[in-house]
Amino acid sequence: MRKGVKFRIYPNKKQKKLLQKTFGCTRLVYNKALAMRKEDKTIHYKETSSCLTNWKKQEELAFLKEVDAIALQQALRDLDKAYQNVFKQGRGYPRFRKKQDHRRSYRTYGAKLAGKHLYLPKVGWVKVRQSMEVGKICHTTVLQMPSGRYFAVLNVEFEPAFHLNKENVVGLDMGLHSFYTDSNGQKVENPGCLKQSLKKLRKAQKCLSRRQKGSTNWEKQRIRVARIYEKVSDQRKDFLQKLSTALVCENQTICVEDLHVKGMVRNKHLARSVSDVSWSAFLSMLDYKGIWYGTKIVRVSRWYPSSQICSNCGYQNPEVRDLGIRKWTCPSCGISHDRDLNAAKNILRKGLKTA
Repeated sequence: MRKGVKFRIYPNKKQKKLLQKTFGCTRLVYNKALAMRKEDKTIHYKETSSCLTNWKKQEELAFLKEVDAIALQQALRDLDKAYQNVFKQGRGYPRFRKKQDHRRSYRTYGAKLAGKHLYLPKVGWVKVRQSMEVGKICHTTVLQMPSGRYFAVLNVEFEPAFHLNKENVVGLDMGLHSFYTDSNGQKVENPGCLKQSLKKLRKAQKCLSRRQKGSTNWEKQRIRVARIYEKVSDQRKDFLQKLSTALVCENQTICVEDLHVKGMVRNKHLARSVSDVSWSAFLSMLDYKGIWYGTKIVRVSRWYPSSQICSNCGYQNPEVRDLGIRKWTCPSCGISHDRDLNAAKNILRKGLKTA
């Protein structure tokens, strides 16, 4: 199987200059090819690839020869894939890439790891912080984050190790107060990564708004704001990765509710909290790690009234539709329920039936 491994790289001044030139050239090639395809709908990847060869021969575009040729070809493939996604996945039409975008990337082949250095075509050997051993490298994406940090995302081949736990099953009820409550009664608190840095972020954003856009002080403050956002993102990803790995390794079957996160974000009162908790990323991690380690992930329909049904007798209480009710007593059997724990038990029962 394949997976992406992200390492931070530390290019020197000369390498940074070449990376910036590569980012600019891939953006130029992408935009020129997009303009062609907008004018003529019959043009596809093959035609744009031939045009790239002709562009390199032109005197005003001779600088395209100075960067990685594979990166330029991959920019054209990205454009072709973007057009295919319009019809296959119903996404919007591709847009022109802006020079002002502070997150830049390009993809290439032929990268090699040796010791504490990573070889990138045209760039040469770059110092890398390698946190784990990797297998065969298929392709590499070079990233520059808005804060100025550089990363290399290696797409590598690996052999997943299936765990031997064949008995444990668990149901998860996702929430905002607690990140999730499982059917065994365990609650995992929501770390609230954005909430922790909100005061600091507001102050930094206010300071940025007072700077003259494009000035040296504005750029310095923009980097400070970007670093806060990236720290929040790194904290959230670290929490989700560790939690999803632990769940997959400890359970053979995991039943979760198929949440409509995109619809929840439309609620202006919940949008920030729902985005901060990042349920979509967590469920995606469970899906691909379940494939890696042989754990079955069962999605329960979002329309299943898991919170309203008594997990003991099956009575459905419509009054529990009110989200403010956190505890309730079943009118039929008289058992008191914690809303989240009761929902987790029902999700587990429903998931095992449909599995």
